[in-house]
Amino acid sequence: MIDRRTALAGVVAMFGAGVFAPIARAAGQAQATRMPVISDGPPSVAVFTPTQRASVAALSERVIPTTDTPGAIAAGVPVYIEKLLADWAAPDERVPILAGLDAIEARSLADYKVPAAKATPAQQDALLTLAMNGDMPSGKTFFEAFRQLVITGYYTSEIGITQEREYLPVPGKYDGAFPYSQVNKVYSA
Repeated sequence: MIDRRTALAGVVAMFGAGVFAPIARAAGQAQATRMPVISDGPPSVAVFTPTQRASVAALSERVIPTTDTPGAIAAGVPVYIEKLLADWAAPDERVPILAGLDAIEARSLADYKVPAAKATPAQQDALLTLAMNGDMPSGKTFFEAFRQLVITGYYTSEIGITQEREYLPVPGKYDGAFPYSQVNKVYSA
């Protein structure tokens, strides 16, 4: 079975040179020591306020929503993000995430009169779009790092590896005439 440290190294290759530093640091440690890089249990320090924690959960579910497969919340992405920021990020590397969450919260309160976590999915999508387009302070920097954290957290989780994708340790025989219409999922190994 593929494990989180192996998947983490693959995610870093996907993002290339623009990978968020704590993700690269954790993946580098995984490759160097072959030890688990994200341990179980709570973060070593609290990174988010309760409001920020609720926003991270709501916004991560907008990046990878629940469809026919579980979404970011079910995969434990919000907890993963806080754990990674607490245990693998330098204090200055947390700044874009924290500043972006605060900017989104302020914009949600100004535009919708509700906290970002309680905004409708359409409103949350609009807030993330504003951040992605750089139409709020720290928006672009926040969005790129946040998106990487959500994708990394999801696709290195058991749900991401086994339900969203299909793990096939030994693909079996080669069949060059296999009908494409019978391919169901993308396989990871």
